[in-house]
Amino acid sequence: TPSQWNIHLMLKPKVKLCSTKNKNKTIATKRVEYDLPPKFISKIDLTFKIDESIVNKDEIQATYDEMRKITKDFRTQAMKLYVQSLEREYELLSNEIKRIIQGFPSENDDGFDAEAGCAAFKQYHQLRQKRFDLEVKQSCYFLAGQRVEGEQNNPELFALTKQEHQLLRLGPRFIFDDPKTAARRRTTELATLKRKIETRFFEKKVSPGRPVEQFIAELDVLLQNLHNIPMTKKRIKFNKTQTNKSFDNLSSIIQSSQSSQSQVIIRQRKKKNYGRIVKRLKYKIHMANTILRKTDKSKVFHLGKVDHYQKKSEEYMDKTQAYQCLGAIDPLPDLIQRTNRYLLDLRLAKWITQKQYEQLSIKPNEVELAHLYYLPKVHKPGTPLRPIISGLKHPTIKISKFLDDLLRPLFDQMALNSTVTSGFDLVKHLQQWSRNNFKRETLFCTIDVTDLYTMVSQIEGVLSLRKMLNKLKLKQVGGLKIETIIRLSRFVMKNNYFSYNGQFYHQVRGGAMGSPLTLTISNCYMYFFERQIINQIRNSGGLYFRYIDDIFISVNWPIRHLLKEVDRWNQFDPNIQLSANIGSSINFLDLHIENQDGQLYTTVYQKPSYEPYYLPFNSVHPLHMKKNIIFTMLLRAIRYCSTFQTYLNDREKLRMALLLNKYPNAFIDEQFNNMLLKFGIDQPLNFTNYKSYRQNIIDSPIKEKVPINYEKTMFIHFTYCSSMKTFPFKFHILWNKYFGESPINELLPVLGTRNVQNLQRRLTHTRSGKY
Repeated sequence: TPSQWNIHLMLKPKVKLCSTKNKNKTIATKRVEYDLPPKFISKIDLTFKIDESIVNKDEIQATYDEMRKITKDFRTQAMKLYVQSLEREYELLSNEIKRIIQGFPSENDDGFDAEAGCAAFKQYHQLRQKRFDLEVKQSCYFLAGQRVEGEQNNPELFALTKQEHQLLRLGPRFIFDDPKTAARRRTTELATLKRKIETRFFEKKVSPGRPVEQFIAELDVLLQNLHNIPMTKKRIKFNKTQTNKSFDNLSSIIQSSQSSQSQVIIRQRKKKNYGRIVKRLKYKIHMANTILRKTDKSKVFHLGKVDHYQKKSEEYMDKTQAYQCLGAIDPLPDLIQRTNRYLLDLRLAKWITQKQYEQLSIKPNEVELAHLYYLPKVHKPGTPLRPIISGLKHPTIKISKFLDDLLRPLFDQMALNSTVTSGFDLVKHLQQWSRNNFKRETLFCTIDVTDLYTMVSQIEGVLSLRKMLNKLKLKQVGGLKIETIIRLSRFVMKNNYFSYNGQFYHQVRGGAMGSPLTLTISNCYMYFFERQIINQIRNSGGLYFRYIDDIFISVNWPIRHLLKEVDRWNQFDPNIQLSANIGSSINFLDLHIENQDGQLYTTVYQKPSYEPYYLPFNSVHPLHMKKNIIFTMLLRAIRYCSTFQTYLNDREKLRMALLLNKYPNAFIDEQFNNMLLKFGIDQPLNFTNYKSYRQNIIDSPIKEKVPINYEKTMFIHFTYCSSMKTFPFKFHILWNKYFGESPINELLPVLGTRNVQNLQRRLTHTRSGKY
């Protein structure tokens, strides 16, 4: 009809423009993924020389690091804004086109069959859209040949090849495909599974018989076939049979593009020998007298000199006076003997049961002394170190974990109204409190407790446990008398030994950072320290919450009065030193909070040490783990961001970070939509509906963990490699084939994955003598 024809003519340039905008958007997202920013962004580089004859090396290095950070932050922020603008242009134009097409006239006009015209137009539009989508895909191919990964080497450390740089940039969590390790573990994993199945048959008082042997044999063959599959990346091809005939005019372009680009793609995706690169890199690090560590907050790799670590370690030990050097005398044999003798004495005195004695006693071949290592705080001046005492097999670790499992739930119950477990917890409390108490003069205050773990006295820390048990009016916990718990806690706190750099040490103050009981004792100590402060804050209508050694306060006091009170609180206990940050805008955990003219404003806070690093998409992890990352981070953005604009900014910042970690843009969008659908949101968020939808998400009950019925559930683990994506489906077919009608047919097999070592495990060494 004439009206249909007019709409078609009006739409034609709009659709063409929309396709151009889509090309621009897609190219920009690919540039982020390949780390190839456009020239107007990449040419920005903040560098200037500093006179080494005047300024010392450490200060110069700190300045150079700050230059690199400013340049890097500019690139990230500029690309985020650039992509966000292109996406907004495309979104508005495509929405306008959709509205026009939805309102396309279909009613018959004089002398015209409008229905046939409407159907023909929609078919034409679909074909046109397919052609434009194909052109959009082609428009990105030129970037593949330009892709170069890696940054400039630090000449003060050692020269890295492009492949070595690329490997380090994949980060500590990256796992490369290693079917050889999976094949090597197969025999042990199958033997474990066989033993589990036979045990379930014996529980039914039935002999396992031949089906178990046949099942294991067939499963072994299946796994061997999967482990032996040579994994090669699929070449990019265009399936001509799926391409509509309307695209005949593009066939020559496609074919010519195919021949030139396939060589680039194949060369780029050639399988790398990661094992060889790892060996070469470890050798270089060792020969260069360098330490490779995962950073304290940002969780990326950091290269530092051994001399720096030694110097900072000595400074920390001198500052805290928490460690006594024992020289070269190994305390482990004596500690094993004393631990077992102490437990035996408790057993003979009937303070613990025989079962508890067997659970907590240790065998010499099962334990090893804890070791100290440091994580660099690269975001702070001078790169200070955070001490970590790793004692997963320490002689007292069983007692520590046993006590912590008993006591931590009691502390959580006691401190429910004064502690938070996350920024989201604080958002909910702030929302509720602000309805009646928020004013223009409302101040926020965050307080950091200095060196909490090492500054709490061991004796007073254990006494705080007794205070908690007395407050809860408990005579026994888990079948143990209160006095038994106190004695065991004292034994754990006073027997923290570790090795570092060929020397042995005894911790004489505070608790080991890494021992489960240390956190509960520190929390208990802080709980009784803060009672008077909490009463003072809440009696004046304020808000007080704590997360371990970070305190949050919101009050309607004058700032001078608040500063005076913080000074007074610092006199309460010589072990607890508080450093406060006060203002109308503060950061607490991963939450940024502002008072904007009497209105509460919140958004996601990223610390100065933040790096846009997530588990790389090309890491050999099950796909559901990568989906969960996107789901969790977008959910956090909605929960934290109080306005739609801040949500948009944070969502696009998340998209940039994911693209930098090789996540495909289509995959990101799919997971964004899935997250909204999970909460029943089936339309795009906008300025109008954001507030109500966000509140619905905040008010949604957190799904409680369903207790596992271990009698009807069997957990089965196999080492994961990239060829095992179809394994769960095949496994369940085999299971039903052999056990679907057997005495264990009610048993639910739950498949889990074991991973091979990630880059952190392969490249970093924390044991004594290796820093």
